[in-house]
Amino acid sequence: MSAPTTLVAIFGPTGIGKTAVAIALAERLRAEGEDPVAVSVDALQLYRGLEILTGAPTPDEQHRLEHRLVGVLPLTARASAGEFARRAHEEIDDLLAHGRRPIVVGGTGLYLRAALAELEFRPPVPREIRERRAAEVRERGAPALHDELRRRAPEAAATIRPTDAQRVTRALELLDAGHRPPATQLWTADLRHPTLLAGLTMDREALARRIDARVDAMVAAGAREEVEAAAATASEGARQALGFRELLAGDLEAMKTQTRRYAKRQLTWMRKLPGVTPIDVTGKDPRTTASEIHATLRGA
Repeated sequence: MSAPTTLVAIFGPTGIGKTAVAIALAERLRAEGEDPVAVSVDALQLYRGLEILTGAPTPDEQHRLEHRLVGVLPLTARASAGEFARRAHEEIDDLLAHGRRPIVVGGTGLYLRAALAELEFRPPVPREIRERRAAEVRERGAPALHDELRRRAPEAAATIRPTDAQRVTRALELLDAGHRPPATQLWTADLRHPTLLAGLTMDREALARRIDARVDAMVAAGAREEVEAAAATASEGARQALGFRELLAGDLEAMKTQTRRYAKRQLTWMRKLPGVTPIDVTGKDPRTTASEIHATLRGA
């Protein structure tokens, strides 16, 4: 079999089962003589120490399918889409050069685009602006700064969660320095490599039940203790993990609500993507979903 040139990207909301589908697809590809590797595009799975909370692939799952860009940053680090893009491009290009098909997996829209396309970078801003905005977000909170961003740059604000302190402050820093915030369009048809983008969807009520059960399983596995251990050193970026603040406050129901809302936003964004192949996974086994992706990849 000739070396693969097409990437497979599996995108979908949190809790829908992307990792299981990727593993099932990898098993099919290996049966045909390929040697695929998963490349994670989850912004929070980059951090070591939040594996339970972020739903990172388990050691068993990583044994069944090698994963790149999982657990590569300490909790103290501040991740950026620009640095992630550099890492992801290197991983993907190296895998293709060695005849291995990348299976890009994740639910962070900006990082998916960072991995598959070229990001438009912005220049650094003066230190005094960064320090002023950092102090403001500590004193006033991200939602208050998001209100300011919405007044000054409504299109940029529409793409950023009010609680995402890192992206809110970055957008305001750029405005303060005289630059426009990053492009609000999170997708582009101009990709670096041919890519089959499989968008996983699910009945809303079924997904909500799945998310609630997943949160319960995370807590049973030690997610609360994981967060408590990380709280002293975690960067603002690491604290963006779904449920981090809610578990610190002991509010499990708030974590479930926040996760369901995030999944809804992920699905809304995904439905707007040009060129996506939507796959409804409601009631399906991961192997069945993988077979659909495999058939599309082979042109069947």
